[in-house]
Amino acid sequence: MDIKVLCEVAKVSRSGYYQWLKTADKPASDYADYLLVKELFDKGKSRYGHRTITMKLQREKNVLMNRKKVLRIMNKYHLKTKVRRKNPYKMIMKKTKEHRTFENILNREFKQLMPFRMLCTDITYLRLNDRFAYLSIIKDIASGEVVAWSLSCRIDIDLVFETINNLKLFAANNSWQLKDVMIHSDQGFHYTSPGYIELAKRIGIKQSMSRKGNCIDNAPIETFFGHLKDEIDYKSCKTFEELKRMIKEYIEYYNNERPQWELKKMTPVEYRNHLLIAR
Repeated sequence: MDIKVLCEVAKVSRSGYYQWLKTADKPASDYADYLLVKELFDKGKSRYGHRTITMKLQREKNVLMNRKKVLRIMNKYHLKTKVRRKNPYKMIMKKTKEHRTFENILNREFKQLMPFRMLCTDITYLRLNDRFAYLSIIKDIASGEVVAWSLSCRIDIDLVFETINNLKLFAANNSWQLKDVMIHSDQGFHYTSPGYIELAKRIGIKQSMSRKGNCIDNAPIETFFGHLKDEIDYKSCKTFEELKRMIKEYIEYYNNERPQWELKKMTPVEYRNHLLIAR
């Protein structure tokens, strides 16, 4: 068919058509950048967002690329980040009359500049074959560092006791005093139990609690659980020991190798040391 007729049907000028034809087989000007972004996007199994990719480009590829450019490339080439679904089955446990709650001292003040002073804690579950394993975490709010954790096949009070014991060990190894440290949690059965309250009081830890039904009050710990479930293939584990080893490796990676945008593109350990030097 005549080019003139085709251009009239398409409502484009012939000069515009010929100009397009000159570059039709050439790659887009941002194609090389797209390949770099896609390599990291695929490496993260479609779970890395534009901030993470921006940081990894600098740390792993020594490439400085503007965050907005990374976002534009991801949108242009349809690199859609997987978003974790909300868990509709989260356990809600009723408190008995002997259980106590505490004031929300933290009050969503997540921007802390003093490491080892404000901590947060919670428990999540991980499916292991036809049962569940339960992960208890304590995280430093200032640095984002996971400072203690415990994994169990039972969601009993011993799980949080072991986590506190691991916190005491971490503190001793880092010449860190636990007295007057604050630990924030939800109003779950474990944290309102007389045994946990007595243990915290005995070692000098102050308790703070989220308001009932407000998971955002404990956002730092919820964020960590979300990243962990997004970034490790825990459902592939066949044994409890295999899962525990995977959790241990991830926490070491999270603390020492995984940069975070909110931490000035540093890892939690790097940011902790930065805060201590800046004191």
